[in-house]
Amino acid sequence: MRTICLTTALLPMATLLGAARLSAPPEVRQGDTLRVAVAAAGEGLRASFAGRTVKVFAQNDGSGLALIPVSVSQRPAELALKLLDESGGVIETAAVAVRDASFPTQNIRATKSMQSLRATPEESRAIGALFRTVSAERAWAEPFLAPTQDCANSPFGVKRLHNGRATGNYHRGLDLRSDKGTPVRATAAGVVRVARQFQLHGGTIGIDHGQGVTSLYIHLSKLIAAEGDRVEAGAVVGEVGSTGFATGPHLHWQIAVNGLAVNPGQWAPSIQACRPPARRKRR
Repeated sequence: MRTICLTTALLPMATLLGAARLSAPPEVRQGDTLRVAVAAAGEGLRASFAGRTVKVFAQNDGSGLALIPVSVSQRPAELALKLLDESGGVIETAAVAVRDASFPTQNIRATKSMQSLRATPEESRAIGALFRTVSAERAWAEPFLAPTQDCANSPFGVKRLHNGRATGNYHRGLDLRSDKGTPVRATAAGVVRVARQFQLHGGTIGIDHGQGVTSLYIHLSKLIAAEGDRVEAGAVVGEVGSTGFATGPHLHWQIAVNGLAVNPGQWAPSIQACRPPARRKRR
């Protein structure tokens, strides 16, 4: 097993608010990650919200943390967040409101060859297995690094049209406007679980960061990291390309939490949206 290293300092854990055992923000947007803090981690503790139940993991300071992904299709409402014991009994509850993220639509001009691309069974199994991975060891620290220094020209959550026709799909990551050959860096430390060339995703790197957090980098022209590598945040794992379903060179970067794609911008707030091109003045 190789190790790709770049030294980074760990950031301190967020402190708990008040004396309650359970702590969470009062609201969360569609597509975001709900961070649930527990004053003291205990064996078998779980957190439940919006139909999803996830494990509470012990942190270095003795507290517990659960990460609950909120679906982009979750209806805005005030819902009950529950802290559960090992047998499923409710220990404590809190109210958290889901807010409308107001996702826009985006049209992609797809060629006939692009439209004919489908994920192979191997591709679907590998990506699915990556997103289902929940390792006990936490390798990540916040904030996450941007995988390239470029702006995002396609945000998370947009409803995708192909040549003006609705697909029923939404954009599960951020597209960064990066040139071919641009180094792609691991957004956080972890273990490379996927490093392969696929039909639909093209050159693909998938990293397990621990405790239910994974990241995906696709359309790569070159794979540098290999499956089984341990990488540090900022390590170069590949190069930007336009392989697979891509209209041109860019990086599609995706974060999944406990199996569901979430807004990467919440994890890496340094990434900025690209400015729209200036309109030419009519003479």
